Amino acid sequence: MTMTIEKENDFYFREPAKDDGAAVWELIKATKVLDLNSSYSYLMWCDIFSGTSIIAEKNGKTLGFISGYKNPNNPNKLFIWQVAVDASARGNGLATKMLRQLLKREACKKIDYVEATVSPSNQPSQSLFKGLAKKLDTECHISDCYVTDDFPDEEEEHEDELLFTIGPIATENK
Repeated sequence: MTMTIEKENDFYFREPAKDDGAAVWELIKATKVLDLNSSYSYLMWCDIFSGTSIIAEKNGKTLGFISGYKNPNNPNKLFIWQVAVDASARGNGLATKMLRQLLKREACKKIDYVEATVSPSNQPSQSLFKGLAKKLDTECHISDCYVTDDFPDEEEEHEDELLFTIGPIATENK
Protein backbone atom coordinates (compact mmCIF):
# COMPACT_ATOMS: atom_id res chain seq x y z
CA MET A 1 0.00 0.00 0.00
CA THR A 2 1.39 3.38 -1.01
CA MET A 3 0.82 6.15 1.50
CA THR A 4 0.19 9.63 0.17
CA ILE A 5 1.91 12.37 2.12
CA GLU A 6 1.02 16.00 1.51
CA LYS A 7 3.14 18.89 2.74
CA GLU A 8 1.85 22.33 3.65
CA ASN A 9 4.19 24.80 5.31
CA ASP A 10 6.23 22.74 7.80
CA PHE A 11 3.53 20.11 8.33
CA TYR A 12 3.18 16.72 6.69
CA PHE A 13 -0.31 15.23 6.35
CA ARG A 14 -0.96 11.54 5.86
CA GLU A 15 -3.28 8.65 6.56
CA PRO A 16 -2.73 7.09 9.96
CA ALA A 17 -1.53 3.50 10.26
CA LYS A 18 -1.86 0.95 13.06
CA ASP A 19 1.57 1.96 14.34
CA ASP A 20 0.23 5.49 15.02
CA GLY A 21 -2.33 4.30 17.56
CA ALA A 22 -0.14 4.81 20.63
CA ALA A 23 0.97 8.32 19.59
CA VAL A 24 -2.63 9.28 18.84
CA TRP A 25 -3.77 7.99 22.24
CA GLU A 26 -1.02 10.08 23.89
CA LEU A 27 -2.02 13.15 21.88
CA ILE A 28 -5.70 12.81 22.83
CA LYS A 29 -4.75 12.24 26.48
CA ALA A 30 -2.52 15.34 26.48
CA THR A 31 -5.36 17.60 25.31
CA LYS A 32 -7.09 17.04 28.68
CA VAL A 33 -10.38 18.12 27.07
CA LEU A 34 -11.32 15.33 24.67
CA ASP A 35 -12.98 12.11 25.79
CA LEU A 36 -10.13 9.62 26.05
CA ASN A 37 -11.11 6.27 24.58
CA SER A 38 -9.19 3.04 25.11
CA SER A 39 -5.76 2.70 23.52
CA TYR A 40 -7.19 -0.29 21.63
CA SER A 41 -9.81 1.94 20.01
CA TYR A 42 -7.13 4.28 18.65
CA LEU A 43 -5.14 1.33 17.27
CA MET A 44 -8.28 0.18 15.47
CA TRP A 45 -9.19 3.69 14.36
CA CYS A 46 -5.78 4.26 12.80
CA ASP A 47 -5.93 0.86 11.11
CA ILE A 48 -9.56 0.54 9.97
CA PHE A 49 -10.61 4.17 9.37
CA SER A 50 -7.30 5.44 7.98
CA GLY A 51 -8.81 6.61 4.69
CA THR A 52 -11.11 9.06 6.45
CA SER A 53 -8.74 10.09 9.24
CA ILE A 54 -5.57 12.17 9.16
CA ILE A 55 -2.28 12.69 11.00
CA ALA A 56 -0.32 15.95 10.95
CA GLU A 57 3.40 15.72 11.72
CA LYS A 58 6.24 18.14 12.08
CA ASN A 59 9.84 17.01 12.54
CA GLY A 60 8.60 13.43 12.92
CA LYS A 61 6.26 14.24 15.83
CA THR A 62 2.49 13.70 15.70
CA LEU A 63 1.00 17.13 16.37
CA GLY A 64 -2.50 16.65 15.01
CA PHE A 65 -5.09 13.94 14.47
CA ILE A 66 -8.62 13.88 13.14
CA SER A 67 -10.73 10.74 13.30
CA GLY A 68 -13.52 10.57 10.79
CA TYR A 69 -15.73 8.04 9.09
CA LYS A 70 -18.33 7.93 6.36
CA ASN A 71 -21.77 7.75 7.89
CA PRO A 72 -23.11 4.29 6.91
CA ASN A 73 -26.66 5.69 6.79
CA ASN A 74 -25.60 8.68 4.65
CA PRO A 75 -22.41 7.82 2.71
CA ASN A 76 -22.14 11.38 1.37
CA LYS A 77 -21.51 12.60 4.94
CA LEU A 78 -18.15 12.53 6.72
CA PHE A 79 -18.60 12.41 10.48
CA ILE A 80 -15.70 13.89 12.43
CA TRP A 81 -15.31 12.08 15.74
CA GLN A 82 -12.34 13.86 17.33
CA VAL A 83 -10.02 16.71 16.42
CA ALA A 84 -6.80 16.95 18.41
CA VAL A 85 -3.96 19.44 18.05
CA ASP A 86 -0.92 19.45 20.30
CA ALA A 87 -0.64 22.59 22.44
CA SER A 88 2.63 23.51 20.67
CA ALA A 89 0.86 23.63 17.28
CA ARG A 90 -2.33 25.49 18.21
CA GLY A 91 -3.28 28.88 16.86
CA ASN A 92 -2.02 28.43 13.31
CA GLY A 93 -5.05 26.82 11.68
CA LEU A 94 -3.71 23.26 11.77
CA ALA A 95 -7.13 21.71 12.42
CA THR A 96 -8.61 23.51 9.40
CA LYS A 97 -5.66 22.45 7.25
CA MET A 98 -6.17 18.83 8.31
CA LEU A 99 -9.87 18.98 7.45
CA ARG A 100 -9.15 20.52 4.04
CA GLN A 101 -6.48 17.88 3.31
CA LEU A 102 -8.90 15.15 4.36
CA LEU A 103 -11.63 16.40 2.01
CA LYS A 104 -9.20 16.27 -0.95
CA ARG A 105 -8.68 12.52 -0.58
CA GLU A 106 -10.08 9.95 -2.97
CA ALA A 107 -11.93 8.34 -0.01
CA CYS A 108 -13.81 11.63 0.48
CA LYS A 109 -14.47 12.36 -3.18
CA LYS A 110 -18.24 11.85 -2.82
CA ILE A 111 -18.55 13.68 0.51
CA ASP A 112 -21.05 16.54 0.32
CA TYR A 113 -21.36 17.23 4.06
CA VAL A 114 -19.13 17.24 7.13
CA GLU A 115 -20.80 16.55 10.47
CA ALA A 116 -19.57 16.67 14.04
CA THR A 117 -21.04 16.90 17.49
CA VAL A 118 -19.73 19.69 19.69
CA SER A 119 -20.55 20.58 23.28
CA PRO A 120 -21.76 24.14 23.96
CA SER A 121 -18.67 24.94 26.05
CA ASN A 122 -16.23 23.86 23.32
CA GLN A 123 -15.78 27.23 21.65
CA PRO A 124 -12.60 26.26 19.72
CA SER A 125 -14.43 23.38 17.96
CA GLN A 126 -17.46 25.55 17.27
CA SER A 127 -15.17 28.15 15.70
CA LEU A 128 -13.37 25.44 13.70
CA PHE A 129 -16.54 24.11 12.08
CA LYS A 130 -18.12 27.53 11.50
CA GLY A 131 -14.82 28.67 9.97
CA LEU A 132 -14.67 25.58 7.78
CA ALA A 133 -18.12 26.38 6.41
CA LYS A 134 -16.95 29.91 5.53
CA LYS A 135 -13.78 28.62 3.85
CA LEU A 136 -15.84 26.12 1.86
CA ASP A 137 -18.38 28.83 0.99
CA THR A 138 -21.29 26.84 2.37
CA GLU A 139 -23.69 26.66 5.30
CA CYS A 140 -23.19 25.50 8.87
CA HIS A 141 -26.42 24.24 10.43
CA ILE A 142 -26.47 23.61 14.17
CA SER A 143 -29.12 21.42 15.78
CA ASP A 144 -29.70 19.44 18.96
CA CYS A 145 -28.27 15.94 18.87
CA TYR A 146 -27.53 14.33 22.25
CA VAL A 147 -28.69 15.78 25.54
CA THR A 148 -27.20 15.20 28.97
CA ASP A 149 -29.92 12.69 29.86
CA ASP A 150 -28.91 10.48 26.91
CA PHE A 151 -25.57 9.70 28.57
CA PRO A 152 -25.15 7.12 31.35
CA ASP A 153 -24.53 8.28 34.89
CA GLU A 154 -20.86 9.03 35.27
CA GLU A 155 -18.75 10.77 37.87
CA GLU A 156 -19.05 13.94 35.83
CA GLU A 157 -22.19 14.86 33.94
CA HIS A 158 -21.69 14.92 30.17
CA GLU A 159 -22.67 18.12 28.39
CA ASP A 160 -25.18 18.23 25.59
CA GLU A 161 -23.75 17.63 22.11
CA LEU A 162 -24.90 19.85 19.26
CA LEU A 163 -24.79 18.55 15.69
CA PHE A 164 -22.86 20.77 13.28
CA THR A 165 -23.63 20.04 9.62
CA ILE A 166 -21.42 21.78 7.07
CA GLY A 167 -22.52 21.69 3.45
CA PRO A 168 -23.32 21.07 0.77
CA ILE A 169 -19.66 21.19 -0.26
CA ALA A 170 -18.97 21.99 -3.89
CA THR A 171 -16.23 19.88 -5.48
CA GLU A 172 -14.26 22.98 -6.48
CA ASN A 173 -14.15 24.17 -2.84
CA LYS A 174 -12.51 21.01 -1.48
